[in-house]
Amino acid sequence: MGVSIHSSTCSISHPHCRTHKIFLLSNYILLGAASSCIFLTLSLRLLPSVVGFLFILLHIITIAGAVSGCAAVSGGSNRYYAAHMIATVLTGIFHGSVSILIFTTTGNFLEALKSYVREEDGAVILKLAGGLCILMFCLEWVVLVLAFVLRYYAFVDGDLSRNNGGGKEQDEDNLKNWPWPFQV
Repeated sequence: MGVSIHSSTCSISHPHCRTHKIFLLSNYILLGAASSCIFLTLSLRLLPSVVGFLFILLHIITIAGAVSGCAAVSGGSNRYYAAHMIATVLTGIFHGSVSILIFTTTGNFLEALKSYVREEDGAVILKLAGGLCILMFCLEWVVLVLAFVLRYYAFVDGDLSRNNGGGKEQDEDNLKNWPWPFQV
C-alpha cells in the first residue's frame, strides 16, 4: 500500500508516465499541506475571524485546484486547463504573500486572527502554518511546470497521431485546397 514509481501498468511511454506520477504525488502533498494549514488555523480559533476565514478559503481553493488539476491535465479541455493554470498561479502568489506576512509580522497577523491561545503558542502555530505556506508556494510552481509538460506531451502525441507521419506532404496537399491569393 503506497505510491510506487516503478509500475508497469502505465499505458503511455515511460517519461510521460513518470512525469504524470510526479505530478500526482506533488498534488497529493499539496492537498495534505493545505488541509494541515486549515487545521492549524482552526486550532488558533475554532470560529475564525474574517482574516482567518480568508486564510482558510485560500487553502480550500488550493485543494480544489489540486483535485481539478489532475483531471484537467490528463484529458480535460483547454478551458479547464487554463482555469487550473490561472487558479494555481493566483494561489501560489497568495501563499507566498501570506508566508512573508506571517514571518515578518507574526504578532499583527495573530491579532488579526483574534486567536484565543497564548501568544507564544499562537506564534509557534502560526509559524508552522507559514512554513506550510512556503511549501505550498514551491509545490504550486512545481505543479505548474509539470502540468505544462504533461499538456505539451499530450499535444505532441495528439499531433503526431493526426499527421500519421505524413508531415510536409500532407501540409502541401492542404495548401492546394486554399484560394489562389493564399497559395504560395
